[in-house]
Parts: sequence; C-alpha cells; structure tokens
Amino acid sequence: MASAQGDVLADVRDGVATVTLNRPASLNALTLSMFHAIDAWLRSWRDSPEVRVIAFKGAGGKAFCAGGDVRQVRESHLAGEPVWKTYFVHEYAFDHGIYSYPKPIVALMDGITMGGGMGIAQGAALRIVTPRSRVAMPETAIGLFPDVGATVFLNRAPGQVGLYLALSGATIGAADALYAGLADACLGDEALAQLDGALRTAASGPDPRTAISRWAASAASEPPPGELAGMRQAIDRHFARDSVEAIINSLEHEPEPAAREWAARTRELLLRRSPTSLKVTLRQLHEGRGLALGDALRRELGMVRAAFDIGDVAEGVRAVLVDKDHRPRWQPATLAQVTPERVAAFFQPWWTPGEHPLRHL
Repeated sequence: MASAQGDVLADVRDGVATVTLNRPASLNALTLSMFHAIDAWLRSWRDSPEVRVIAFKGAGGKAFCAGGDVRQVRESHLAGEPVWKTYFVHEYAFDHGIYSYPKPIVALMDGITMGGGMGIAQGAALRIVTPRSRVAMPETAIGLFPDVGATVFLNRAPGQVGLYLALSGATIGAADALYAGLADACLGDEALAQLDGALRTAASGPDPRTAISRWAASAASEPPPGELAGMRQAIDRHFARDSVEAIINSLEHEPEPAAREWAARTRELLLRRSPTSLKVTLRQLHEGRGLALGDALRRELGMVRAAFDIGDVAEGVRAVLVDKDHRPRWQPATLAQVTPERVAAFFQPWWTPGEHPLRHL
C-alpha cells in the first residue's frame, strides 16, 4: 500500500513501512509539512500489526537528507512569522520520538546526510552508511550550532572527535562515521540491493530488531579508509584545549609532520566559521556531557531562539544558501569580540520548566 503526503512517500509491504524523503532538488531538506506527514504515519503504525519495521530513505540518489530547510525558516523569521519557532519545536519532538519508537527503525544514510537528516538517523535502531555517504554537522558555517540532539550523539564519539566535528563542521565518509559512532554498518551496492528483502524477512520473524542487526553485520563491508583514526592523537591534543582561541593556536603549531596538513586545513575551517557559533558550540558540548536526550533538546531549543534573536544564523544562511557569496558578515567578526555575556545569553532559561514547549519529552 503506497501513499504520498506532499514531499514524502510511504509504502507498506510485507510488514515493512518505507518512508522516502522526496525533495531531490533540495537534497531532501526537511520542511514542517514533512514532519507533520511522517509523524502522522508513525502514530498510525505504532500499534498496527501490519507494520513491524520502518525504513527511512532519500530520493534522487544524491542525499538521504541535507538537513532542515533553513532557507524557508529564515524567510519566516525575517517576515516576523512564528513558523520558525514552530519548526524547531516539531523537529526536536519528532527526533526524540525516533529514539523511543517501539518498532525498529532503519535509516539509510546514502549520500549527503547532514543536520536534520542526522536528527532522524541517529535515533534509528540501524544506521546504514555506504561508500557514497557524506556525513556532517556543518551548522557553525551558517551561524548556528550542532542541534537535533547533537549535544548527545556527538558527545558519544571517542575522545575529542565529537567536538572536532561540531566546531569544524568537517564532512566525513563511511569509515569515519563508523569510527565516530554515528553509523552501525556500511553496505555496498550488492548488499543494498538485498536490503528490502532482508527487512521483509526480518519483519516476518519473531524478533525483527535482532534479525535486522544480525543481517546487517553479516552483509556489511569495509568502507574506503577515513582519516579520523589516523588523526585521533592530533584531534585529542588540540581539541582538549579550554577555549576556541587556544584550539586554533594549537592547530597552528602542530608538532607532527604527518598531521600538519590536516591541522592547517582544520584551522582554516574554524577561521571561516561564525565566532559566536564556535564559542557557543564549545560550551554546548562541554556542558552537555551526560545530559539525557530530552534535556539536551530542551536546551538546544533555547539556543535556537537565541541564534535567531541575537546570533548569526540569518546572515549565515544568506551567505551560504541564499546569495551563495560565501562571505558572511559575522557580528561580532572576531573571536576576541565575542564576550562571555554574549555566549551566556544562548543558555539563559527562556521558559520555566512548566512552560517549555518540549516539557513533555
């Protein structure tokens, strides 16, 4: 049984419900209406005996999901409309529901998987990458911070890898996604061709969750080599510093010849990011260690509010996604000008616990 709701498709067959994000021209960027449609399907499938497994895929062959449609959100904000606020409340609640969904969810992170796409994928029971996967949390490049629960899932990465990915927004492939704990298995084209059949077989058995995990482990292949493992000592050395300025200075003086090209490239990435976002993200990851997912999402929602009210996100989206001149005019323009008070404003309690829009998580 197939159905469509705007930019998402659903197909239920032999116990497997497949949700396809269907905005290939926009790399399957998520809109508010897409969250509404998928959420309605997930509620209907929760107690349905006809659905035992859910799979998320992206249309078009280039991306699972490049993130939220932040251009649309920015337009709403500039117009003084409340849609941008509603968007993040629904997105974060939706992502939280993926983690706690009672039936196994599989996310096929084939191609570009960033931002909001990671918000969906990281809560799945099985996170599949492929040799084509390009995974990132690039929010500091648009004046935001890694959200959708990144406070939790990036902090689970080994050593300082999560902080490196959060601050730099570096894009990684399948091997590095596995190393960072952001994926469970890499499937080549032959295994991918067998995926639908394997899910249907699992759905027909007594324990679909275990069956899916066992099949993925048996079908997984070794992805092309990444760089995180080889750079791990350098990552831990530099990103253990207690300030963004100290991290950048440390990168400039990388002692190991084999790591100097990586260090120079990483330093250049950081220098292009929003200074405010870098300092906010450093505090976010440091203070977020050990937070439960609901608490992290509640905190991130307040940070989003600050990012739109006093931060750089409108300018960052303009520079990267609207005008595409890649010349953002960050305010303030330098790390030295970002005061502790400015950073603290992102973490103020915007709501009382009883009034918080995500109090039910």
